[in-house]
Amino acid sequence: MKIAVIIPTQKEHNYYLNSCLEQGLAAEDAAIGRLPVVRYPELDVTVCRGGLGKVEFAVSTRHLIDAGPGWELVMCAGAAGRLDGSLSVGDIVAATETIEHDIRNKFGKPRLPRYAGDEKALQALRGLDASLDGFRLHFGAIASGDEDVVEEARQEELRVRTGALAVAWEGAGGARACQFSQTPFIELRGISDGANPDAPSDFEKNLPLVMHNMAALIRAFAVR
Repeated sequence: MKIAVIIPTQKEHNYYLNSCLEQGLAAEDAAIGRLPVVRYPELDVTVCRGGLGKVEFAVSTRHLIDAGPGWELVMCAGAAGRLDGSLSVGDIVAATETIEHDIRNKFGKPRLPRYAGDEKALQALRGLDASLDGFRLHFGAIASGDEDVVEEARQEELRVRTGALAVAWEGAGGARACQFSQTPFIELRGISDGANPDAPSDFEKNLPLVMHNMAALIRAFAVR
């Protein structure tokens, strides 16, 4: 199937590509519309950097959909902070839903837009769980908002408010763009930190492992 993997930041993107190189995957540099991409023909996977934050990520996602070959699935793939203490660094969360947590409206009821992950993709990922080596795959909500969560009180607030397993930035932007374009979407996030005061240093330290595991998971998904 034609899969677009959209990775938020340049660091995440670089570590993902390096991991694919270590796996021996043949890569082709190309462009789709105005976006540079890397294609992996044997997987039918195309990788693109989406940018930091929900807005930039949504614009990149929509452009990739409009200019692309007709994607059967779009994946947002990157790092996340842990909200559930049972998750370990390097584990990956497949979002059953992406919840936009940072709309701070004061006129009316609080808003928490929710975007369901593609059910076919989730079913396929559930079938891979037993075959993964070195990390666990979890299924649950991911909270999405343009905010670095580095305080334990805020971490707990988000966990209680959303019920999410992890928190990251861009997923809701990609989910909304795909919803508008009627394109299947799923968010995948690897745990890089505990969304606490150590998060900035833990993120830098653990990002290579996170994106290595992400590349392994997406390869397993593509060749299943």
